[in-house]
Amino acid sequence: MIVITGAAGFIGSNIITSLNERNYKDIVLVDDFSNKEKAQNYEKKQFSELVDRSELTGWLEEHHKFVQIVLHMGARTDTAEFNWDTFVGLNLDYSKRIWEQCVEFGLPLIYASSAATYGLGELGYDDDHEIVPALKPLNPYGRSKNEFDKWVLQQVRRPFFWAGLKFYNVYGPNEYHKGRMASVVYQAYNQIKDTGKMKLFRSHHPEFADGEQARDFVYIRDVVDVIIHMMEYRNMSGLFNVGSGNANTFLDLVRFTFAAMEMKPEISFIDTPEDIRDKYQYFTEANIEKLRKSGYTAPFTSLEQGVTEYVKDYLRKEKIR
Repeated sequence: MIVITGAAGFIGSNIITSLNERNYKDIVLVDDFSNKEKAQNYEKKQFSELVDRSELTGWLEEHHKFVQIVLHMGARTDTAEFNWDTFVGLNLDYSKRIWEQCVEFGLPLIYASSAATYGLGELGYDDDHEIVPALKPLNPYGRSKNEFDKWVLQQVRRPFFWAGLKFYNVYGPNEYHKGRMASVVYQAYNQIKDTGKMKLFRSHHPEFADGEQARDFVYIRDVVDVIIHMMEYRNMSGLFNVGSGNANTFLDLVRFTFAAMEMKPEISFIDTPEDIRDKYQYFTEANIEKLRKSGYTAPFTSLEQGVTEYVKDYLRKEKIR
Protein backbone atom coordinates (compact mmCIF):
# COMPACT_ATOMS: atom_id res chain seq x y z
CA MET A 1 0.00 0.00 0.00
CA ILE A 2 1.35 3.41 -1.04
CA VAL A 3 0.12 6.57 0.71
CA ILE A 4 0.24 9.82 -1.29
CA THR A 5 -0.55 13.18 0.31
CA GLY A 6 -1.50 16.04 -2.00
CA ALA A 7 -2.93 13.33 -4.21
CA ALA A 8 -5.49 15.57 -5.93
CA GLY A 9 -2.81 18.09 -6.84
CA PHE A 10 -0.40 18.53 -9.71
CA ILE A 11 2.52 16.27 -8.75
CA GLY A 12 0.43 13.86 -6.66
CA SER A 13 -2.05 13.07 -9.45
CA ASN A 14 0.77 12.48 -11.93
CA ILE A 15 2.35 10.04 -9.49
CA ILE A 16 -0.92 8.08 -9.36
CA THR A 17 -1.03 7.84 -13.16
CA SER A 18 2.55 6.61 -13.41
CA LEU A 19 2.04 4.12 -10.60
CA ASN A 20 -1.07 2.76 -12.31
CA GLU A 21 0.93 2.43 -15.55
CA ARG A 22 3.43 0.31 -13.58
CA ASN A 23 0.59 -1.82 -12.21
CA TYR A 24 0.52 -0.32 -8.72
CA LYS A 25 -3.14 -0.24 -7.70
CA ASP A 26 -3.17 -0.32 -3.88
CA ILE A 27 -2.81 3.44 -3.39
CA VAL A 28 -4.33 5.59 -0.65
CA LEU A 29 -5.03 9.17 -1.69
CA VAL A 30 -4.77 11.87 0.99
CA ASP A 31 -5.89 15.46 0.41
CA ASP A 32 -8.56 18.04 1.08
CA PHE A 33 -11.09 16.70 -1.40
CA SER A 34 -13.54 19.58 -1.01
CA ASN A 35 -12.29 21.25 -4.23
CA LYS A 36 -14.48 19.44 -6.74
CA GLU A 37 -12.61 21.00 -9.67
CA LYS A 38 -9.60 18.82 -8.79
CA ALA A 39 -11.64 15.61 -8.78
CA GLN A 40 -10.84 14.99 -12.43
CA ASN A 41 -7.18 14.62 -11.41
CA TYR A 42 -7.90 11.33 -9.66
CA GLU A 43 -11.49 10.09 -10.10
CA LYS A 44 -10.77 7.84 -13.10
CA LYS A 45 -7.56 6.41 -11.68
CA GLN A 46 -7.15 3.15 -9.77
CA PHE A 47 -6.75 3.50 -6.00
CA SER A 48 -7.91 1.89 -2.76
CA GLU A 49 -9.20 4.71 -0.58
CA LEU A 50 -9.63 8.46 -0.14
CA VAL A 51 -8.52 9.87 3.23
CA ASP A 52 -9.09 13.49 4.21
CA ARG A 53 -5.79 15.08 5.18
CA SER A 54 -7.16 15.98 8.62
CA GLU A 55 -7.71 12.27 9.32
CA LEU A 56 -4.31 10.94 8.20
CA THR A 57 -2.78 10.74 11.68
CA GLY A 58 -5.53 8.48 12.97
CA TRP A 59 -5.66 6.51 9.74
CA LEU A 60 -1.92 5.71 9.94
CA GLU A 61 -2.32 4.67 13.58
CA GLU A 62 -4.87 2.07 12.46
CA HIS A 63 -3.46 0.96 9.09
CA HIS A 64 0.33 1.46 9.22
CA LYS A 65 1.03 -2.30 9.11
CA PHE A 66 -0.27 -2.37 5.55
CA VAL A 67 1.70 0.66 4.32
CA GLN A 68 4.92 0.24 2.33
CA ILE A 69 5.84 3.93 1.89
CA VAL A 70 4.52 7.48 2.33
CA LEU A 71 4.92 9.98 -0.52
CA HIS A 72 4.26 13.35 1.13
CA MET A 73 3.58 15.79 -1.72
CA GLY A 74 0.89 17.89 0.00
CA ALA A 75 1.77 21.50 0.82
CA ARG A 76 0.66 25.11 0.62
CA THR A 77 2.62 26.29 -2.44
CA ASP A 78 1.61 29.92 -2.98
CA THR A 79 4.86 31.88 -3.31
CA ALA A 80 2.92 35.16 -3.35
CA GLU A 81 1.38 34.49 0.07
CA PHE A 82 3.36 36.35 2.75
CA ASN A 83 1.48 35.37 5.91
CA TRP A 84 3.90 33.06 7.72
CA ASP A 85 1.21 31.51 9.90
CA THR A 86 -0.51 30.24 6.77
CA PHE A 87 2.42 27.92 6.11
CA VAL A 88 3.14 26.72 9.63
CA GLY A 89 0.18 24.36 9.86
CA LEU A 90 0.51 22.48 6.58
CA ASN A 91 4.15 22.83 5.58
CA LEU A 92 5.71 22.48 9.01
CA ASP A 93 3.53 21.01 11.77
CA TYR A 94 1.69 18.56 9.48
CA SER A 95 4.94 17.41 7.89
CA LYS A 96 6.54 16.89 11.30
CA ARG A 97 3.65 14.65 12.36
CA ILE A 98 4.03 12.55 9.22
CA TRP A 99 7.80 12.25 9.79
CA GLU A 100 7.32 11.19 13.41
CA GLN A 101 4.74 8.57 12.48
CA CYS A 102 7.02 7.18 9.77
CA VAL A 103 9.76 6.86 12.40
CA GLU A 104 7.36 5.25 14.90
CA PHE A 105 5.93 2.75 12.42
CA GLY A 106 9.10 2.01 10.42
CA LEU A 107 7.88 3.53 7.16
CA PRO A 108 10.08 5.02 4.44
CA LEU A 109 9.22 8.60 3.51
CA ILE A 110 9.70 10.74 0.41
CA TYR A 111 8.63 14.35 0.79
CA ALA A 112 8.45 17.48 -1.34
CA SER A 113 10.96 20.23 -0.61
CA SER A 114 11.65 23.03 -3.08
CA ALA A 115 14.35 24.95 -4.94
CA ALA A 116 12.68 28.02 -3.42
CA THR A 117 14.83 27.22 -0.37
CA TYR A 118 17.89 28.54 -2.24
CA GLY A 119 16.68 32.15 -2.37
CA LEU A 120 18.78 34.22 -4.73
CA GLY A 121 21.31 31.42 -4.99
CA GLU A 122 23.96 33.22 -2.94
CA LEU A 123 25.30 29.83 -1.81
CA GLY A 124 24.74 28.11 -5.15
CA TYR A 125 22.30 25.33 -5.96
CA ASP A 126 24.01 22.33 -4.37
CA ASP A 127 21.91 19.93 -2.30
CA ASP A 128 24.60 19.90 0.37
CA HIS A 129 23.23 19.38 3.88
CA GLU A 130 25.88 21.68 5.32
CA ILE A 131 24.49 24.82 3.65
CA VAL A 132 20.84 24.31 4.64
CA PRO A 133 21.00 26.37 7.89
CA ALA A 134 22.54 29.32 6.00
CA LEU A 135 20.06 29.45 3.11
CA LYS A 136 17.93 32.58 2.74
CA PRO A 137 14.60 31.86 1.00
CA LEU A 138 12.84 34.87 -0.50
CA ASN A 139 9.28 34.17 0.68
CA PRO A 140 7.41 32.34 3.45
CA TYR A 141 6.76 29.34 1.20
CA GLY A 142 10.49 28.81 0.60
CA ARG A 143 11.19 29.50 4.26
CA SER A 144 8.66 26.89 5.37
CA LYS A 145 10.28 24.28 3.15
CA ASN A 146 13.75 25.17 4.40
CA GLU A 147 12.63 25.17 8.03
CA PHE A 148 11.34 21.65 7.60
CA ASP A 149 14.57 20.54 5.89
CA LYS A 150 16.52 22.07 8.81
CA TRP A 151 14.30 20.28 11.33
CA VAL A 152 14.73 16.97 9.48
CA LEU A 153 18.52 17.24 9.53
CA GLN A 154 18.45 17.86 13.28
CA GLN A 155 16.53 14.66 14.00
CA VAL A 156 18.36 11.78 15.63
CA ARG A 157 15.53 9.36 14.89
CA ARG A 158 14.81 9.11 11.18
CA PRO A 159 12.92 6.73 8.88
CA PHE A 160 15.22 3.93 7.67
CA PHE A 161 14.93 5.57 4.23
CA TRP A 162 13.95 9.18 3.62
CA ALA A 163 14.36 11.67 0.80
CA GLY A 164 13.51 15.37 0.64
CA LEU A 165 13.18 16.37 -3.00
CA LYS A 166 13.99 19.97 -3.93
CA PHE A 167 11.75 20.45 -6.95
CA TYR A 168 12.72 23.15 -9.40
CA ASN A 169 10.26 24.74 -11.90
CA VAL A 170 7.99 21.80 -12.63
CA TYR A 171 5.54 22.01 -15.55
CA GLY A 172 3.14 19.63 -17.23
CA PRO A 173 -0.43 18.30 -17.25
CA ASN A 174 -2.86 18.48 -14.31
CA GLU A 175 -1.80 21.95 -13.10
CA TYR A 176 -4.90 23.76 -14.41
CA HIS A 177 -6.21 24.34 -10.87
CA LYS A 178 -3.09 26.20 -9.65
CA GLY A 179 -4.09 29.62 -11.00
CA ARG A 180 -1.27 32.15 -10.73
CA MET A 181 0.98 29.43 -9.30
CA ALA A 182 0.75 27.34 -12.48
CA SER A 183 3.90 27.03 -14.58
CA VAL A 184 5.09 29.66 -17.04
CA VAL A 185 4.31 27.21 -19.85
CA TYR A 186 0.67 27.01 -18.75
CA GLN A 187 0.45 30.79 -18.36
CA ALA A 188 2.13 31.39 -21.74
CA TYR A 189 -0.13 28.95 -23.57
CA ASN A 190 -3.29 30.61 -22.25
CA GLN A 191 -2.08 34.15 -22.82
CA ILE A 192 -1.01 33.34 -26.38
CA LYS A 193 -4.27 31.51 -27.06
CA ASP A 194 -6.30 34.48 -25.80
CA THR A 195 -4.27 37.37 -27.26
CA GLY A 196 -1.86 35.96 -29.83
CA LYS A 197 0.94 37.60 -27.82
CA MET A 198 3.07 37.03 -24.71
CA LYS A 199 4.24 39.55 -22.12
CA LEU A 200 7.33 38.77 -20.06
CA PHE A 201 8.83 40.59 -17.12
CA ARG A 202 11.50 43.10 -18.05
CA SER A 203 14.89 42.56 -16.42
CA HIS A 204 15.82 44.90 -13.58
CA HIS A 205 19.26 43.30 -13.17
CA PRO A 206 22.25 44.67 -15.08
CA GLU A 207 23.63 41.20 -15.81
CA PHE A 208 20.47 39.94 -17.53
CA ALA A 209 18.87 41.24 -20.71
CA ASP A 210 15.07 41.30 -20.98
CA GLY A 211 13.78 37.74 -21.26
CA GLU A 212 17.18 36.25 -20.48
CA GLN A 213 16.21 35.45 -16.91
CA ALA A 214 16.77 31.71 -16.66
CA ARG A 215 15.32 28.87 -14.63
CA ASP A 216 15.71 25.13 -14.43
CA PHE A 217 12.41 23.98 -15.94
CA VAL A 218 11.73 20.26 -15.38
CA TYR A 219 8.97 18.20 -16.96
CA ILE A 220 6.54 16.48 -14.61
CA ARG A 221 7.14 13.06 -16.16
CA ASP A 222 10.81 13.25 -15.17
CA VAL A 223 9.94 14.38 -11.64
CA VAL A 224 7.60 11.42 -11.17
CA ASP A 225 10.18 9.01 -12.61
CA VAL A 226 12.66 10.23 -9.98
CA ILE A 227 10.11 9.72 -7.20
CA ILE A 228 9.25 6.18 -8.30
CA HIS A 229 12.92 5.30 -8.77
CA MET A 230 13.62 6.36 -5.19
CA MET A 231 10.54 4.54 -3.95
CA GLU A 232 11.67 1.29 -5.56
CA TYR A 233 15.46 1.38 -4.96
CA ARG A 234 15.98 3.46 -1.78
CA ASN A 235 19.73 3.68 -2.35
CA MET A 236 20.54 6.90 -0.44
CA SER A 237 18.73 9.01 2.11
CA GLY A 238 19.02 12.79 2.14
CA LEU A 239 18.05 15.98 0.36
CA PHE A 240 18.14 15.83 -3.44
CA ASN A 241 17.79 18.42 -6.18
CA VAL A 242 15.19 17.40 -8.75
CA GLY A 243 15.69 19.56 -11.82
CA SER A 244 16.89 19.00 -15.34
CA GLY A 245 20.38 20.27 -14.52
CA ASN A 246 20.10 22.88 -17.28
CA ALA A 247 18.83 26.46 -17.09
CA ASN A 248 16.75 27.84 -19.96
CA THR A 249 15.65 31.42 -20.54
CA PHE A 250 12.08 32.61 -20.45
CA LEU A 251 12.51 33.68 -24.08
CA ASP A 252 13.40 30.10 -25.01
CA LEU A 253 10.37 28.77 -23.17
CA VAL A 254 7.97 31.21 -24.81
CA ARG A 255 9.43 30.63 -28.27
CA PHE A 256 9.02 26.88 -27.83
CA THR A 257 5.40 27.49 -26.77
CA PHE A 258 4.66 29.61 -29.84
CA ALA A 259 6.27 26.93 -32.04
CA ALA A 260 4.19 24.15 -30.46
CA MET A 261 1.10 26.28 -31.15
CA GLU A 262 2.31 26.83 -34.72
CA MET A 263 2.25 30.61 -34.27
CA LYS A 264 4.76 33.35 -34.99
CA PRO A 265 6.31 34.71 -31.76
CA GLU A 266 5.11 38.12 -30.63
CA ILE A 267 6.76 38.98 -27.33
CA SER A 268 6.82 42.22 -25.34
CA PHE A 269 8.08 43.20 -21.88
CA ILE A 270 6.49 44.77 -18.82
CA ASP A 271 8.03 45.91 -15.54
CA THR A 272 8.29 43.34 -12.79
CA PRO A 273 5.85 44.45 -10.04
CA GLU A 274 7.69 46.41 -7.37
CA ASP A 275 6.35 44.28 -4.51
CA ILE A 276 8.16 41.17 -5.83
CA ARG A 277 11.06 42.82 -7.67
CA ASP A 278 13.58 42.35 -4.87
CA LYS A 279 12.44 38.75 -4.36
CA TYR A 280 12.76 37.71 -7.98
CA GLN A 281 15.07 34.83 -8.93
CA TYR A 282 17.03 35.62 -12.08
CA PHE A 283 18.75 32.25 -12.36
CA THR A 284 18.33 28.72 -11.04
CA GLU A 285 20.05 25.54 -12.15
CA ALA A 286 20.04 22.28 -10.25
CA ASN A 287 23.24 20.47 -9.43
CA ILE A 288 22.02 16.89 -9.89
CA GLU A 289 25.28 15.12 -9.11
CA LYS A 290 23.92 13.64 -5.88
CA LEU A 291 20.79 12.44 -7.66
CA ARG A 292 23.01 10.67 -10.21
CA LYS A 293 25.05 9.11 -7.40
CA SER A 294 21.83 7.74 -5.92
CA GLY A 295 21.44 5.62 -9.06
CA TYR A 296 19.06 7.69 -11.16
CA THR A 297 20.63 7.65 -14.63
CA ALA A 298 17.74 8.43 -17.00
CA PRO A 299 18.12 11.51 -19.23
CA PHE A 300 15.90 14.51 -18.57
CA THR A 301 13.43 15.76 -21.16
CA SER A 302 14.66 18.86 -23.01
CA LEU A 303 12.59 21.99 -22.54
CA GLU A 304 11.67 22.07 -26.22
CA GLN A 305 10.49 18.45 -26.18
CA GLY A 306 8.60 18.86 -22.90
CA VAL A 307 6.83 22.06 -23.93
CA THR A 308 5.88 20.57 -27.30
CA GLU A 309 4.39 17.46 -25.72
CA TYR A 310 2.59 19.41 -23.01
CA VAL A 311 1.04 21.88 -25.47
CA LYS A 312 0.08 19.41 -28.20
CA ASP A 313 -0.95 16.39 -26.15
CA TYR A 314 -2.53 18.03 -23.11
CA LEU A 315 -3.22 21.77 -23.23
CA ARG A 316 -4.68 21.85 -26.74
CA LYS A 317 -6.80 18.79 -26.00
CA GLU A 318 -7.72 19.97 -22.47
CA LYS A 319 -6.60 16.53 -21.38
CA ILE A 320 -5.84 15.26 -17.89
CA ARG A 321 -2.99 12.83 -17.40
